[in-house]
Amino acid sequence: MRLEHIVLHNLRRRKGRAIFLVIGLLIGVATVVTLLSLTDAMGQRAQHELENFGANIIITPRSDALALNYGGIQLAGVTLVAKELEQSSLANIDDIPNRRNVATIAPKVLGAVEVDGQRIMMMGVDPAAEFKLKRWWSIAGRPVEQGRELLVGDAVVKRFNLNMGDTLKVNGQDFTVVGLLAKTGSQDDQLLIAPLDEAQATLGKPGQVSMVEIAALCHDCPVDDMVNQLQTVLPGTDVQAVQKVVKTRMHALGQFRLFAWGVAVTVVIIGALLVFVTMMGAISERTREIGIFRAIGYRRRHVLHLVLMEATIVSALAGVLGYLTGVAATLVALPLLDGGKASWQWNPTLAVAAVFAAIFVGLLASLQPAFRASRLEPSEALRAL
Repeated sequence: MRLEHIVLHNLRRRKGRAIFLVIGLLIGVATVVTLLSLTDAMGQRAQHELENFGANIIITPRSDALALNYGGIQLAGVTLVAKELEQSSLANIDDIPNRRNVATIAPKVLGAVEVDGQRIMMMGVDPAAEFKLKRWWSIAGRPVEQGRELLVGDAVVKRFNLNMGDTLKVNGQDFTVVGLLAKTGSQDDQLLIAPLDEAQATLGKPGQVSMVEIAALCHDCPVDDMVNQLQTVLPGTDVQAVQKVVKTRMHALGQFRLFAWGVAVTVVIIGALLVFVTMMGAISERTREIGIFRAIGYRRRHVLHLVLMEATIVSALAGVLGYLTGVAATLVALPLLDGGKASWQWNPTLAVAAVFAAIFVGLLASLQPAFRASRLEPSEALRAL
């Protein structure tokens, strides 16, 4: 009789113990697969949301002067005159190698306008890009779309006691207030926001932009590479990555993955202990059987082979079933945890790793019981008869 036949016969004969061992490892593998799949799906979802939630690259006209403001505090009496960018030059962004990583391009034109004898900052924006980038803005009414429409910052609303539908004379031209921006605590509170083309006409800057904000999807490309590429196709500009935003995103995702790995390792250790205890019990139970094998000529390596082969078969089966159970649990849990926004994606690496990890843990936990069984002397084992 071949060793493989003995192993299969033993598994059939002791179905209860084999099933218990498979279930123990299966739960461990399924838990790890579920945690890692959920982490991966929710991490990708969170990364996608974060990357579309604000700009991480800013393009401004190049200036030899150093900035003289910090935290919204501007040094009095200092005026910085910078050359505007040509809006048509932004088409060059399509030529950079990492164009696929550019999610949103939001050009802006800035300038001072006069309202009731007071100077106010006007910002012209591309509505489709700007309101995609500033999803945290809370607007009473609606965003600007086209024509002479205004979205008014909170400080300006209070200064001029504005309401929805009011008409505001800006540089002698009538604009209609269509939206009131809730307080943001930033310089946006001080702005009159208008469609880009109307703001360019009002400010006397046709075809020009003052700055460009870009949301870059940088999960598979270094943001510094994109900065260099943009600098190349837009000469005469300063391109800066908002390092704080990028590093904060990466840190948050890293902590999320670290937590999942911590739980996964804990579950794997518990699974290994379960296999170890079960195999030790099995060796004690099979002392007489092992003694007979040794008495009829089986060597120590044959006994070692028998135990490890049994552990391999059970672990491999637990790995496959555990992976399938983990995927099923992920598909059930994702809609409950993320409202159906995150999606599961087939990860062949995780599938292969789950099976091999189950086999590795099973063999590792079976080594000591296997060596113990192989060291049994026939005379000692047969005394149990």
